[in-house]
Amino acid sequence: MSQQYTDHHAPEGLRTRGTVVVVPGRGETRATYDRLGKRLAADAYRVRVIDAAEPSDTQLGAYMREFGERLAAAVADAAPEDGTVRPLVLLGSDTGAAALAALTGSPDSTGAPRPDALVLAGLPGDGAATSAGWDDELDVRTTCPAHRSVLTADPGVRRGTLDGPVPQALLDAAHATVSDLPHLLLVGEDDRLADHDGLGRLAKALPRARHAVVHGARHDVLNDQQHRSVAAEIVTFLEALRNDLTPLVTVGASAW
Repeated sequence: MSQQYTDHHAPEGLRTRGTVVVVPGRGETRATYDRLGKRLAADAYRVRVIDAAEPSDTQLGAYMREFGERLAAAVADAAPEDGTVRPLVLLGSDTGAAALAALTGSPDSTGAPRPDALVLAGLPGDGAATSAGWDDELDVRTTCPAHRSVLTADPGVRRGTLDGPVPQALLDAAHATVSDLPHLLLVGEDDRLADHDGLGRLAKALPRARHAVVHGARHDVLNDQQHRSVAAEIVTFLEALRNDLTPLVTVGASAW
């Protein structure tokens, strides 16, 4: 199957520390994640951004199979001659996060790559934005001026996609996942599209999950004003994953 990707590589001369495949959400393009991709790549991670996950209301099983095949192809194409550089982490935003969460427990995931961990950002609930126009949609997404400019200037961004609900079958599968994979769950404190209580329940149900709430952030938690701290949280997770989920830094004492 023919696919297009956006790739970000580790700096020349540095050993690649792992592979991150990014799955955008509703309305987004691969260009939406250039800033995040470059930042993770600067820390020597191989980053590949694929096209957005925007499932329809029907035939969830067929969508899961196609999505799993897309992921498998993206991972295989990113691998050097001696195989994929592990850990392999799948990172999704919005419906990208929902599709990844659902895929881990789906009977239709045969052939999908087995990651070492998942990062789910802005996992949506069953609400919709019901925005009156582009400015309203931007307010739901982000307060970051740079990110708002990127979205506005990108002719590939599909406006109004947050106004419709996410397919209920996908949401149910995503929030019911019981995967044993390590999970980093990222959500903006002011995300109006998230089911904050449901996300808390999911974090408690998963055997290995870290639930990180980003203060002041909205739905596009990977690209909002706090994007530097969010990227640092992801790198901290990636580095801990390389160390059997043992944190490399602990605080002995602090006055703040």
